[in-house]
Amino acid sequence: MASTSAHPVVQGQSPGWALLSTLLLGGLIYYWTRSFEIVAAILFGVLVHEVGHMLAMNRLGMGPARIFIVPFFGGAAIGQRPAESEWHGVLVALAGPAFGLLATIPFFGLYAFSGQGIWLACVIAIAFINLLNLLPAPMLDGSRALGAVLAKIHPLLVKAVLVIIGGLAVLWGVSNGSWLFALFLGIALFSYLKRGDWRPEGRRLTVGEAFKSTALFVLTAGACVGVGLLGILPGAE
Repeated sequence: MASTSAHPVVQGQSPGWALLSTLLLGGLIYYWTRSFEIVAAILFGVLVHEVGHMLAMNRLGMGPARIFIVPFFGGAAIGQRPAESEWHGVLVALAGPAFGLLATIPFFGLYAFSGQGIWLACVIAIAFINLLNLLPAPMLDGSRALGAVLAKIHPLLVKAVLVIIGGLAVLWGVSNGSWLFALFLGIALFSYLKRGDWRPEGRRLTVGEAFKSTALFVLTAGACVGVGLLGILPGAE
């Protein structure tokens, strides 16, 4: 999983801590999947996902952005400056899942070369983590991509959606034994409720930008689903 944020002063993650964080994340993925191939795919997918955020941040004047690995959870791209507008925030949020799908290309190639279904499982895993990040729950990319649009309709609407989806995601994590996932989202949900106004400083979405944000969100989610189906269909033959 991954998230984006911005901070006025950002120090880089030390190589030792980055390695340890990656090993902890990889160990958790292996515990869930029992597959070194899927571990490698998800770690690569998280990296490419965060590179997408980083490139968007740098392009929109928020950089130089840096990538951090979060133990047990995923990654985060953090910029030096906040977004100038909610529209820029939407673009940064969606850049991660959209760019992250490029990580599936080498695994499609490995499947074409070997015919082994494990590489399609890797494709599905990468598509899933990018789609999961589009949930409108606190700390996930969907909260930034769709939250601004919902707030444009009514401020209480975005709060209700983020709380409901966030709560359901926590319950899903608990019911599936994904305790760390549930704990992280639970903390994020609590922090969101405690903070109150979640919206960043900067210009609000215009009506036109709200429509474009919604369209880009739908297209990105559709692309994640489409790539996942491309991984499922050959294996079902």
